[in-house]
Amino acid sequence: MGAESGDDPRAGLWSRLRRPPGGRDARIMLFAQLLDRTGSGVWAASSVLYFTFVVGFDGRQLGLLLGVAGVAGIAGSPLAGRLAGRFSVRALLIGCHLLRLATLCLMLVCTRFDVLLVVVAVTYLGDRAAKTLEMLFATRVAGERRAEYQALSRSAANAGYAVGAGIAALGLAVGTRGAYAALILANALSFVLAAALVRRTREPRARAHVVARSKGVEGAEGAEPAAPASPWRDRGYLRFVLLDIPMSLDDSILNVGLPLWLVDHTSAPHAVVPAFLAINTVLVVILQLHVSARVRGPRRAAGVALLYGATLLGCCVVLATATGGGAWSASLALLAAAMLVTAAELIRSVSSWELAVSLAPPESRAAYLGVAGMAQSIQKSAGPLLLTGAVMAAGPAGWLLLGGAVAGLSVVQRRQCLRRLDALEGVNSPAVTFRS
Repeated sequence: MGAESGDDPRAGLWSRLRRPPGGRDARIMLFAQLLDRTGSGVWAASSVLYFTFVVGFDGRQLGLLLGVAGVAGIAGSPLAGRLAGRFSVRALLIGCHLLRLATLCLMLVCTRFDVLLVVVAVTYLGDRAAKTLEMLFATRVAGERRAEYQALSRSAANAGYAVGAGIAALGLAVGTRGAYAALILANALSFVLAAALVRRTREPRARAHVVARSKGVEGAEGAEPAAPASPWRDRGYLRFVLLDIPMSLDDSILNVGLPLWLVDHTSAPHAVVPAFLAINTVLVVILQLHVSARVRGPRRAAGVALLYGATLLGCCVVLATATGGGAWSASLALLAAAMLVTAAELIRSVSSWELAVSLAPPESRAAYLGVAGMAQSIQKSAGPLLLTGAVMAAGPAGWLLLGGAVAGLSVVQRRQCLRRLDALEGVNSPAVTFRS
């Protein structure tokens, strides 16, 4: 009998989506994520314009609104991880979808700034919590094939964002208050459908068993579980999370750095800006599975941290040199930078995911993944400020300094992760030390 397409590395994206790691439940969850991200794509493309032209907020109010929402999002990941250690992941995820459904509906009837400040903050908190719960769901249903599941998840998510952006473009072309309301309702509908799909899945069981490690001896699965460890007291894991923040700057560079650098420091036409997102979306959908197939296992994931640093450094060097020449040369340089930052994203999405899971003690994985999710949230809040307030203000030299710093930190990240993996495997000591 031939291997199933989900086990065949030559199988295409569609075949793997039909038979993902985790079977039926994983397939349903991937479809739920596709619908969720479609709604998120609608919201991402229209929210700023909605608050500006429909609600009437000025730039200061909009900045404060999004800033507070970003801070609230940081709390969503650890909160979800803590609750997932006590309650059903499936039920919590349904709750996140319904929470965001309620807040979006409130946006349609509320225009007061103080009320919307709270409503949008709760929406972002629910969004980050949902992403952490999806990651935890994947670690439980996909097991050792979680890297492949993550690749499928990112491909589905990016396809959803692209569809959502297309839907938003239609509504924005109309531009009426009713059109904006229809876009918000489309996002709300995505939460309803996603919650209905998640309800059809079965609660994934935590694969938490403790393997007693001693020199030359491994314990059985039936060993008495150790007491859950706290990620907030685990200095080794907190160092990993802290280093993961700058190792996620590709997101801010793509969404903030490239467009602003084009507009303010190059002669490239503004029509090039939409190509950045198009390149990113297409390459992620096409290449994510191929990249994940080459980054399997925690040691390989730790090793490619160096490749991430080198790739992002290359992107920053290209951006630093994009200011010279005419419109054509600047456009080509910026498009090359978009490809490089997408390559960095492809590497980071797999390595960061694998390390966040592998460096956490199995019996406390939910809480640890909640803390690991903070890195992305913090980067989304602090990254744009770093780029606009320091990097781009310093000109080309700012990009070179940023690229060099990230490349240097990638060396530190690799060394720290390998040391911790050695400790977890009992190579350097007879007992596992989670505070290494």
